[in-house]
Amino acid sequence: MNNSKVSQVLLAKFNRYHFLLIATSILLVSLLSYYHNDFKFPRNYHYEKQKASNGVLLHTIRTTPDNIRLQAIDTNVTKTSYYGINGGFFWEGALLSIAVMNDQPLQGLPGDYGSGWYNTGIDTNLKRGTLVWDDITQHFSIQVVTHAGELTVTDKHHYWAQGGVSMRLNDSTRWENDMILEEMPAYDERRMRTAIVYDHLENMYMIVTPTSCTIAEFRAAILETLGDRKLVDGIYLDGDGSSQMQCRYIRLHGDQRQIYQMLTLIQ
Repeated sequence: MNNSKVSQVLLAKFNRYHFLLIATSILLVSLLSYYHNDFKFPRNYHYEKQKASNGVLLHTIRTTPDNIRLQAIDTNVTKTSYYGINGGFFWEGALLSIAVMNDQPLQGLPGDYGSGWYNTGIDTNLKRGTLVWDDITQHFSIQVVTHAGELTVTDKHHYWAQGGVSMRLNDSTRWENDMILEEMPAYDERRMRTAIVYDHLENMYMIVTPTSCTIAEFRAAILETLGDRKLVDGIYLDGDGSSQMQCRYIRLHGDQRQIYQMLTLIQ
């Protein structure tokens, strides 16, 4: 083989080596970037998907209450950088469910309409089931109140509270009547649904179903699929197109609508 052909062979081998080196480098940079970004997101949670015998599909994020932050947003959950679910009811940007952390509402000041201080309708204040985490006693409770000032906690600087509608998971006779008194919207219509429940070990389960179902069907599906967790109680949150969830494993965008409050994972 003459010198010219040797040079051509060596150049071809060099070009192939150079190409492989560049391709490998790009792949490594991409993988490192992916894992770097992935580790930015919370990982202290467990996701599961279960289908009840009535056909209702439940997407559940299990976590601990110290891993939760209530967050004001103004977009779809799946368009944020947060992991979590939608929060309480709202109307044109005003929060109609209690949403407070350490006695401070998410939007505005204590006592302001639409700030997250009240459980309210458009024209009337309501007493509604509110999930309260007392960080001092390390216990959940469901308190039926109109505003955050009525909540009973050990220290007003160490708690969070999310308003909704009472589930009464362990009351098979009064739950429906109480839910109607608390004015659960469209409870007998088939809609997407969201709820939070907690168990005897103070684990919390954030649950969203994209299945159109009534409140009775949603409640039955939760009791069936999570019944072995020794659930204590919970609340219904806003539903239908507002039923949204985002984590590493699932993105549920409801009907793509903008919402104004969510519960986020922080660890």
